[in-house]
Amino acid sequence: MFDFPLYLKQLTAGEPVNNPFLDFLQIKVEAVEKGYARFSMDIRPEFLQGAGIMQGGLGIALSSEAAAHAVMSTLAPGENLTTIELKNNFLSMASKGRLTAEATVFKRGRTLVFVDTTVKDDTGKYISKSSATLMVIPPKTD
Repeated sequence: MFDFPLYLKQLTAGEPVNNPFLDFLQIKVEAVEKGYARFSMDIRPEFLQGAGIMQGGLGIALSSEAAAHAVMSTLAPGENLTTIELKNNFLSMASKGRLTAEATVFKRGRTLVFVDTTVKDDTGKYISKSSATLMVIPPKTD
């Protein structure tokens, strides 16, 4: 069983955690509070597609990670989570600078959690908005 409270405590304290995906994209954790997460990442040259614009899936990945961590902050001991749906609207393109994703739990039910996330560039311009539905998986009873 994964210990989400310990993971979040270590992550927000800047301690090493086992999350190779965050490391791979060099996503920085800026804040995680109950029902909220703010993550950021620099747009690196290898993130650009042929027209010099960041490939959109990378922004969605940033949004998805922020949303998942916002939900993690609401889990009870033994609960787990999985994303079951994520809808994204691209509002503008980005090619340089830093992107910041802010995710807020809109509604948490017993099984489903609804999360809204915005991604902005370092000038404050909206790059995308996403809505995600995550499922809470209850602890296993043996």
